[in-house]
Amino acid sequence: MKDVQNLLSTTKKSAIQIARLSDEKRTKLVQNIANTVLEQQTFIITENQRDLVKMKDDNPKKDRLILNEERIEWMVNDAQNVALLENPAGKVEISRDLENGLKLTKISVPLGVVGIIYEARPNVTLDAICLAIKSGNAVVLRGGTDAENSNKAIVKVVHEVLEKFKISRNIVQLLPVDRKFVKELLAAEKLVDIIIPRGSAGLIQFVRENSKIPTIETGAGVCHTFVEKSADLKMAANIVINAKIQRPSVCNSLDTVLISKEIAKDFLPKIKQEFEKHNVEIFADEVCFNILEQNNYSRLFKAQNDDFGREFLGFGCSIKIVDSPADALNHIAKFSSKHSEAIVTENTEIAEQFLQEVDAAAVYHNASTRFTDGSVFGLGAEIGISTQKLHARGPFALEKLVTEKWILRGNGQIRG
Repeated sequence: MKDVQNLLSTTKKSAIQIARLSDEKRTKLVQNIANTVLEQQTFIITENQRDLVKMKDDNPKKDRLILNEERIEWMVNDAQNVALLENPAGKVEISRDLENGLKLTKISVPLGVVGIIYEARPNVTLDAICLAIKSGNAVVLRGGTDAENSNKAIVKVVHEVLEKFKISRNIVQLLPVDRKFVKELLAAEKLVDIIIPRGSAGLIQFVRENSKIPTIETGAGVCHTFVEKSADLKMAANIVINAKIQRPSVCNSLDTVLISKEIAKDFLPKIKQEFEKHNVEIFADEVCFNILEQNNYSRLFKAQNDDFGREFLGFGCSIKIVDSPADALNHIAKFSSKHSEAIVTENTEIAEQFLQEVDAAAVYHNASTRFTDGSVFGLGAEIGISTQKLHARGPFALEKLVTEKWILRGNGQIRG
């Protein structure tokens, strides 16, 4: 415990150094980190392979763990985009003179020390570091055991750049993977200003129940697509197929398809070929099960209650008939994790009702849920997708890594 406290204490003390840097220097620092990661990609990929060989191929986390040249290029591009974004800290949000002569200003300031607990996603390591540095924050990372070597490699590269810029390496801290350190991190309320968990529902629940530090929940996604009876069925099939198979291991992939009862017989055969090609397991209610069985769908199961509200994170999904848009809205309200939800319909009135009434961070009309991403939204990168309502909702990115400070300048005012 003492060792972890010492680590966090050095980070807390070093945070002021990154907060004091000019925006120009932070920009150059992030750009240099991105360029150096690209230059040292062979080393990072080699270390990533050490993690990959320990994970079974059928583990849905494996796709998220992979780092190759293409993915490192994406990571580096996101980092470069972060570098060029406007600095969210130091903005004057309110400036006024009070009746008593006090000059009041409200400005945005860095959060301080940001703690991030995450699982097998080494890309989060670089994203979080670049977002923290650009916004003037120090960052404490606790990655999962599965990505231990990958995370160490990325942080090693970052530390080399920090030393070149004569900035304390303590502003980027990677904690040991031993699970006992997680509780110690969550109890360090005087040393860490905010905790952001990213990963499974179990991880987020553990952090929520054990953290003494303010927490922003990100990660778990139970995402629905409602195919309403007026939908263009070809479009609907393309959207459902993309949302399920394009990258099934991520939090914005499709988990449940809701289908208006009037179109189920026409719609389900349209997704059959692509779903079978990717060996998608379908857990269907009775009506959909019978239709798919008649169409000889091979990987078909009767849905159980817990198949709805389930985050599959792989090639699986549940399918259910709904009687009306109201029925679909009720189902989503009951089972959604409030991440990303979609409707496919040509009825603009129903679409607008859906967009307004669904309680989720991102809601789509005639588009795949796979677009819920900080980079896609023009935010450079993200630490995760926040599914709660306080401070941040949706992609938790650069603009949300600040808080506010009230400054008052006077000339002797006292309150009577």
